[in-house]
Amino acid sequence: MIRKRLLSVLLLGLAVLLALAACSKTAATSGAAGGAASVELIVWESTEGPDEFIRQAGAAYTAQHPNVTIKYVNVELGDSHTQIALDGPAGVGPDLFAGPHDTLGELVTNGHVLPTANPAAVEAQILGACATAVTYDGVMYGYPVSAETYALFYNKALIQESQIPTTWEGLVAWAKTFSQNQPGKYPFMMDVGNAYYSIFFTTMGGNRLFGAGGTDTKNSNLNTPAAVTGMKFFQSLRSILNVPAADLGTSVTDGAFAAGNVAIYISGPWNVNPFRDAGIDIGVAPLPSLPGEASPAASFSGTRVMFVSAYSKHPDEAQDFGAFLLSAGMQQLRARLTTTLPSIDTPVADNPYAPGFLAQLDYAFPMPSIPPMAKFWDAMNAASANVWNGADVQKEMDAANAAILAM
Repeated sequence: MIRKRLLSVLLLGLAVLLALAACSKTAATSGAAGGAASVELIVWESTEGPDEFIRQAGAAYTAQHPNVTIKYVNVELGDSHTQIALDGPAGVGPDLFAGPHDTLGELVTNGHVLPTANPAAVEAQILGACATAVTYDGVMYGYPVSAETYALFYNKALIQESQIPTTWEGLVAWAKTFSQNQPGKYPFMMDVGNAYYSIFFTTMGGNRLFGAGGTDTKNSNLNTPAAVTGMKFFQSLRSILNVPAADLGTSVTDGAFAAGNVAIYISGPWNVNPFRDAGIDIGVAPLPSLPGEASPAASFSGTRVMFVSAYSKHPDEAQDFGAFLLSAGMQQLRARLTTTLPSIDTPVADNPYAPGFLAQLDYAFPMPSIPPMAKFWDAMNAASANVWNGADVQKEMDAANAAILAM
């Protein structure tokens, strides 16, 4: 009898242990599926605004998802596409990283990023230009967190809004008069060796880099008659800015405008806060039209994308955080912190400079994201600087085209 009772107790204890183990396994499985397990997402972003956005957005996301924390790590935008190739496969990379959309082809080809988890919902939410920018070979990748293009900054202490030229010929004529009346000041300035800016001189007559859709891998369209004509006009601007290309790098030109020594300058929304902090009373207007055209010159538009790493250990949570960054509240927060433009159709409060950039954005075209873009920058940067310094335009553009298309 005692032996039977002992056996019953043992069997009951075994049943309890098995039940507890089953419950524990079920709870663990349920926690993983429901997001209850503790997760840390590592996010790469730049400093000077985007970093604070990720910190604040991360705190807001954690408030809604207490099991998920966001860890910001500084990797600058221009470095992320090369850094992911090293850190991702090594297992020390991020779950999400910010990158410019023109690196998309390279990232996809090399297997570094995952497709967007909910492309239909994202496409319905974002601006059309941003949707195009994050789509490669018919597939959407990542979450566009901001849109940007460049335009004309002007120093209101040196030029009135009513004087802003609407044509490049008008700008040249005004600049010559300005120089006579304002010795020691520059009427106009830009980073002439930076293809991000000089590209718009190649867009006369609807000419576009890699064709209308930016996907022609056989023709860069940089050495077409229209592009050459536009770059010859670019070269003629040396008459109002007689400075060698080597002395017109971004840091130098930014500094000159911030010091109050330049009336009109080409730059983007990332410089609004630095110029304002420098005490410059700035305005923003669309680019002047190229010779023979009526609309503002066609600038590059850029989309800043939060990509989900193909090496992420938490891809579901990473995708969800990426989608969270597209909410109206987060987009307005980012616009306030960085002065860039939202990637969705939402008002930009307390930003008097946004209308100027938005007006230019209507005439902008997305930087192509096909793999040959990896060769575009060095080739066109060099061609732009050489053309500015007086080199033969056709030869320089032919050389750029050949370098970009070389296998």
